[in-house]
Amino acid sequence: MTKFFTSSIGQKFFMSITGLFLMLFLIVHLTINSLLLFGDGTLFNQAANFMSSNPVMKVIEPILALGFILHIIYAAYITLKNMKARPKGYKITTKTKASWASKNMFVLGTLIFIFLVIHLANFFWKVKFGTVETVMVEGKELHDVYALVAGLFKGWWWYDVIYIVGVIFLFLHLTHGFWSAFQTIGWDNEKWMPRLKVIGYIYSIIICGGFAFIPLYFLIKYAV
Repeated sequence: MTKFFTSSIGQKFFMSITGLFLMLFLIVHLTINSLLLFGDGTLFNQAANFMSSNPVMKVIEPILALGFILHIIYAAYITLKNMKARPKGYKITTKTKASWASKNMFVLGTLIFIFLVIHLANFFWKVKFGTVETVMVEGKELHDVYALVAGLFKGWWWYDVIYIVGVIFLFLHLTHGFWSAFQTIGWDNEKWMPRLKVIGYIYSIIICGGFAFIPLYFLIKYAV
């Protein structure tokens, strides 16, 4: 088993599993964030506080963080190993149909990581360790996460731009990563690969389109 995870196949397999896990998380994250668009923020505050206080989420949260860290580490290791294995002056003599995203997955991943650090510093860190104001909802005192998120989207247009650019990087990363993950775990045949690529684009459009729409909604609605 140890040899498997240290082999090239094992490393790519682990990359795929962690990638699929993170893609499932994006669905949950977008579902909760979509509540920002409804009502006065009560639904979003309830969902956000439930996710932060639920015992199951307290277990999943470190697993999610570990999965993301390992995904980055394996990506960096595989990329560096491939760069070292590539002879200097090597020229490609055959044409390939590889997309720009597939050839720059590590670059896109690095840009997404930088965006994630900014995102966590503005939201997650402030909720967990900052002084976020509270609000009473049905007799319970909850962190007013809605005011934090909506306030940033409404008051800082440059952050909306950063957020949308980060989502574009995520879109490019997912369009290749989605079907590539299934390919690595063995779902690689002429019948399913075209379908997975289409599904991957649909997934990427829904997820990234949804995330991008939220700051645009606040920016347009509250524009002076």
